[in-house]
Amino acid sequence: MPRYAAASESNMRSLRTRQALTLLLLFGGYAACYFCRADLSVGTPLLLDDLARHGVSHDRAIVRIGTMASLGVLAYALGKPVLGGLGDFWGGRRNLLVGIGGAALFTALFAATGTLPVLTTAWIGNRLIQSGAWAGLIKVSSKWFNYSSYGTMIGILSISYLVGDAVARAAMGVLIEHGVGWRGVFYFAASIAALLWLANALLLRESRAPFGYPEARTNPLSVFGETETAPQSLSALLRPLLRDRAFLLVCLLSFGTTIIRETFNTWTPAYLRDAVGYTIGHAASLSAVFPAAGVLSVLLSGWLSDRLGPSGRSLILFVGLAAAAVVLVLLMLVHPRQPAGSLLPLILLAAVAFCLLGPYSYLGGAMALDFGGKRGGAVSSGIIDGVGYLGGVLAGDSVARMSVMLGWQGVFLALAGVSVLAALAAGYLHSLQSTAMLRRSVLDAQP
Repeated sequence: MPRYAAASESNMRSLRTRQALTLLLLFGGYAACYFCRADLSVGTPLLLDDLARHGVSHDRAIVRIGTMASLGVLAYALGKPVLGGLGDFWGGRRNLLVGIGGAALFTALFAATGTLPVLTTAWIGNRLIQSGAWAGLIKVSSKWFNYSSYGTMIGILSISYLVGDAVARAAMGVLIEHGVGWRGVFYFAASIAALLWLANALLLRESRAPFGYPEARTNPLSVFGETETAPQSLSALLRPLLRDRAFLLVCLLSFGTTIIRETFNTWTPAYLRDAVGYTIGHAASLSAVFPAAGVLSVLLSGWLSDRLGPSGRSLILFVGLAAAAVVLVLLMLVHPRQPAGSLLPLILLAAVAFCLLGPYSYLGGAMALDFGGKRGGAVSSGIIDGVGYLGGVLAGDSVARMSVMLGWQGVFLALAGVSVLAALAAGYLHSLQSTAMLRRSVLDAQP
């Protein structure tokens, strides 16, 4: 008995070590993708100045870059269910490697070109090839971790894009302050992605089962039940998901929350430079406040959701989105009275991130795994994120035009309205899940 217990304990330690390595590789790989996204946001003020030197007015340049951003998000949205769903057929590791490697190549191409049509094509290719990476991460995670730890585990992995975004913006801001142009910023991002691609190619494995560990356990409330066999067709994956009302509601929540998140991801440096009065390099570095503030939110929300039960995530979504709406209204009201370089807009930006990003991280992560499990986790995540990024398309061109016509105050008011509607949807989702839990408990109690 003692020998058996010692062997079991040794086996568990070995599993924990390999899980930690898997988490580290997934974390670093997906963080690298955000170096290849933050570069456009950070480089936008430099691109605006470059276009101005070629006779393009500031307002027209903002709209053209906004259009580029929107096309990139549209490609990302359309690729999510297609490239992301492939992870359920050929494995999540391959999805992740294609996403990271493709991001490095297209980012280098962006830096090597100079005309707007080629820049736009390279940016679209970058966003499209990255669209399968998150679903790949989700698929690998479902084969390494039990469902009882989804909230905490996906919470940790979700801060990869926040940490990657924050570190990228801070580092790129320092580069700009030292005279590096926008091309150097893009080459820097491509090199980081290439290094993390190599690490994952060498060390990441698809599943824990080949090492002799027991299969990871799937949430029994998944729309696929406890089925873990590979799907025979795409329709076998889609039908159970698209017939589930709660799943469709999560897709709508993803649509609304992604509009808000992508607006801040894209336009924070330009807002801090044009409206608050910071220098280009300082605005780039300070834009890291948004993803940095989200890190604590994601970790806290993930830990809390695992302890509140199956309907806990929707409750946290409701509270967070309602609070985000209030902060967005405050951001709209206080800015016109602030002196150049004021800290108050930064504090409110951080507050929006704290209220929004933790709950947002559930949608294409823990909730996607709750619905899809090991069988359909990749396509579930791909659909939720894909619908979300269709909303994110509005954060480029539409927000650019709104900022020109109505100013940033008009943008913040519109985002507050989106947050209110999303909070109402989250409240309805919580009601659906609470009712489903009650019915299940009644059925379980029957003899």
